[in-house]
Amino acid sequence: MASINIERAHRLKRLPPYLFAEIDRMKAEVADSGMDIISLGIGDPDLPTPGHIIEELDVASRKLTNHQYPSYEGMPSYRKAVADWYGSRFGVALDPASEVISLIGSKEGIAHIPLAFVDPGDHVLVPDPAYPVYEIGTYFADGQVHFMPLTAENDFLPDLGAIPTDVAKNTKLMFINYPNNPTAACAEVGFYNELVEFARAYDIIVCSDNAYSEMAFDGYEPISFLNAEGAKDVGVEFHSCSKTYNMTGWRIASAVGNAEVLAGLGAIKTNVDSGVFGAVQEAGIKAMSADQTCVAEMRKMYQGRRDVVMEGLAKLGLQANTPKATFYVWVRCPEGFTSSEFTAHVLRNCGVVTTPGNGFGPSGEGYIRFALTVPEARLKEALERIEKAGF
Repeated sequence: MASINIERAHRLKRLPPYLFAEIDRMKAEVADSGMDIISLGIGDPDLPTPGHIIEELDVASRKLTNHQYPSYEGMPSYRKAVADWYGSRFGVALDPASEVISLIGSKEGIAHIPLAFVDPGDHVLVPDPAYPVYEIGTYFADGQVHFMPLTAENDFLPDLGAIPTDVAKNTKLMFINYPNNPTAACAEVGFYNELVEFARAYDIIVCSDNAYSEMAFDGYEPISFLNAEGAKDVGVEFHSCSKTYNMTGWRIASAVGNAEVLAGLGAIKTNVDSGVFGAVQEAGIKAMSADQTCVAEMRKMYQGRRDVVMEGLAKLGLQANTPKATFYVWVRCPEGFTSSEFTAHVLRNCGVVTTPGNGFGPSGEGYIRFALTVPEARLKEALERIEKAGF
């Protein structure tokens, strides 16, 4: 019997090629040859969630009330914990009732927010290179992506003056992300102040992805977009427990800031999901309100890994700015290699998985990304393999 003709929707056809598909194919090929693989490709913490958070989940999961549908916006106690954390960490005052909502991981909120504000043909300003979900969420809303190149010459900050006026006038959302994935760049309040004025001038909603704010080194403390004067008038910020507390699999995050914008995002969420499991929210409360020694220890660990990589790269003659934050190192490819070619070279010849910069956008060409998500000994081994293989 003949099967029906199955054709995917246009929105799926617009998606860029899956970033890791070819890498996964080569990785399997190298693994089949018997070579030991060291994966520096995906930004997923390798350490377990701290024990006190797991214990809180264990207790909370036994509460009958948590076995029922949770609230769409998040438990009042969870939203208060987020507001308290923002107040303590950034000095930002938030109303838990209207300026905080829970998310099933920040990726979910980032992907859904264009659906609330972007109509077909509207522009969304997306950094390049960037986390691919900014672009993909725009396509799902039938919006038009306008890329903002992030270059070393401009400290990997978007040049707001280079955005065409006709594009800015037709723009509904702008995504920003500092500390930045993949470049590890950071932004200061001066840039955010300029961004607020730009957003006011063109009625653009700013969506700040601040997932890496707690992964900082050498005493540096990244700020929030909401630290800029008037930021809450023009935008929101996404924050997550994923990287800070090694909770990537738990899917617990929040969006904070402009109440009207959050209400729009909430209207999408009430129609597509049923909120975060209550026990996970209680674990998130514990994570944010308990002693933060575990976060300080995490920072120290990643700083040690960063230093190992920077020392090894210098020995190899490869260029990279020393990251002040994130667990990524943005490495210039050696002369004669494209991003894809150098990624393939170190995988096939060294068994080391990295991510090609052009997979994050056209302006990522000429770079590869290292993720510091393996122990120091494995990082040293990876760099020794690259040195031995040459390039």
